[in-house]
Amino acid sequence: MNVRRSAAVLAAVAVIGAATPAAADPSPSPSQAFPSALYGDKDPKFDGVWRQSLALLAQDTVGVKPAAKSVEWLTRQQCEDGGFASYRSDPTTACDAKTMLDTNATSAAVQALAALGGHDDTTRKAVGWLKSVQNEDGGWGYSPGGASDTNSTSVVIGALAAAGEKPEQVEKDGRSPHDALLKLALPCGGDGDGAFAFQPDKKGKLAANADATAAGVLGSLGKGMVVEPGEKSGEKSDATCEKAATPQQAAANGAGYLTAALAEDGNHLMSALAGAEPQPDFGNTADAAVALAARGDTEQAEKAVRWLEKNSASWAAQSGPAAYAQLVFAAHATGTNPRDFGGADLVKQLGAEGPAPQAAEKTKTKASDEKEDSGSDFFGVWWYVGVCLVAGIGIGFLFTGRKKQRQL
Repeated sequence: MNVRRSAAVLAAVAVIGAATPAAADPSPSPSQAFPSALYGDKDPKFDGVWRQSLALLAQDTVGVKPAAKSVEWLTRQQCEDGGFASYRSDPTTACDAKTMLDTNATSAAVQALAALGGHDDTTRKAVGWLKSVQNEDGGWGYSPGGASDTNSTSVVIGALAAAGEKPEQVEKDGRSPHDALLKLALPCGGDGDGAFAFQPDKKGKLAANADATAAGVLGSLGKGMVVEPGEKSGEKSDATCEKAATPQQAAANGAGYLTAALAEDGNHLMSALAGAEPQPDFGNTADAAVALAARGDTEQAEKAVRWLEKNSASWAAQSGPAAYAQLVFAAHATGTNPRDFGGADLVKQLGAEGPAPQAAEKTKTKASDEKEDSGSDFFGVWWYVGVCLVAGIGIGFLFTGRKKQRQL
């Protein structure tokens, strides 16, 4: 889901409110104060709603109840028509024609608020807005009216599913989101066969994109950001690419591509940004692990997570809440204990990025149960996910597309 956003990589495309008021000017300033309910301490101009949503969703995933003011901040960001902008510094001011609404931020908010429960009116309005801006090919771009891309379409699918909709039945001119994704899947027999492209280039050509492929696998499976471990334990992707006549086959082909790409570079993906030195892409590796786990390709997903346990600490510390959330989602999808992630407690690290959550804990993962049984403190602070690393690497499908769209 090229849905993540880091300020420098919003490349050309139409092509991944709090109780405390925000500062009026969201542009960076050494002395600027941001809302105390907001996760992360970086400028929220391009990713405030996105990182807040992931933060809340990550907390819920591990059974921690977020601070009420953080949830309120998110709900107050919604515009009257149901859409969300990337960030509104003053939610008391009504949205107007100049407000840049964002399918990715809206979809992330839906997934978070649906998971938390008790926000049916908010999510219903948001889903209504998403349906109203669906493209004729069945997909979505980052901004309303923008050309459909794999990442945006996939994150919207996750929102629809979270809200109780059947994505395959949400159609525009007889075309569903899955129809859009199938057109963005590379055919078998060439370079990158089985992968998804972010979107076609100006000549209509599709280029394999690991970030988009992770998003496309999840979208084709009708999954959101949170994948429960062991849902299809034991399945493996056939390395043979077959014509993708169905979303399931497209997901299988994409999973095969990711498996090969991860194995080729030592169980992680590499950054492919133009002009950048090749280096590990931590965020997209985490996203790939979630996508593979969603299809039941647990062996390679777990290998990727083991690599992240050993190598991602510095990246996460530099990148902040969004990175911690990606690691949390990858850990959760593979049944890995996020409180002992290569010796690090992701729960505490995320907890340091925002206001203290409420004490109640709703659920326990298998790994967490084992941790509690061993006498450790299972009720650690679970915190989240916020800003994406501006550097442009390791931002994963949950941010890249957002950036690309923003630069237009």
